Amino acid sequence: MTQDALKAMAAQAALEYVTPGEIVGVGTGSTVNHFIRLLAGMKVPVKGAVSSSDASTALLRAAGIATFDASEVQALALYVDGADEIDPRGCMIKGGGAALTREKIVAALARRFICIADASKRVPVLGNFPLPVEVIPMAASRIARQFAAGVCGAQGQATLRLKNGQPLITDNGQHILDVSGLRITDPLAFESAVNQWPGVVTVGIFAHQRAQICLLGTPQGVQTLRFDV
Repeated sequence: MTQDALKAMAAQAALEYVTPGEIVGVGTGSTVNHFIRLLAGMKVPVKGAVSSSDASTALLRAAGIATFDASEVQALALYVDGADEIDPRGCMIKGGGAALTREKIVAALARRFICIADASKRVPVLGNFPLPVEVIPMAASRIARQFAAGVCGAQGQATLRLKNGQPLITDNGQHILDVSGLRITDPLAFESAVNQWPGVVTVGIFAHQRAQICLLGTPQGVQTLRFDV
């Protein structure tokens, strides 16, 4: 099976957790794009969605699903999103699609976070995927030096993410540093430490907002991983 087929399997499994008539939190990325298409095909539709990116909002609206701003809702029963990596505790690296800040905001509104991913995203320790960090541009060079100096026993090399030869601009008007060479054995401490650095908008470690459930697409079918919270 192709990786895309495994992603579609995981997205299909997530529909079982969606309650018709409710507002659902929707993330960003290729796996979530499958989920949005499936969400639009539900016999009894949802009331709408709170999206974590302009790209997902456009897909939702094109599919005929109403979108709400995060400030318009007090809570969500469910947030469905992908991951770049997920460890045995449900902690994740996210932000490959540059939507990590809004993803954390929507995740914080939800009572349950369901991660949908293909089997390649499951790892024993976070860090093989370069860690995205959204930063205020004037602080980018200093933050890169802080990663090189080390945090929580891990050192990494930060590079500015580019698009068409220019710094990528996030939906929030900021830049992204991608940090390679990390081995993150304590995601909660790492996230807490980096979030304190001046100029960091959000670090792409999801340990405070980790997944409760991961629906993992594998060649043998969808594997359901549950994490104690």
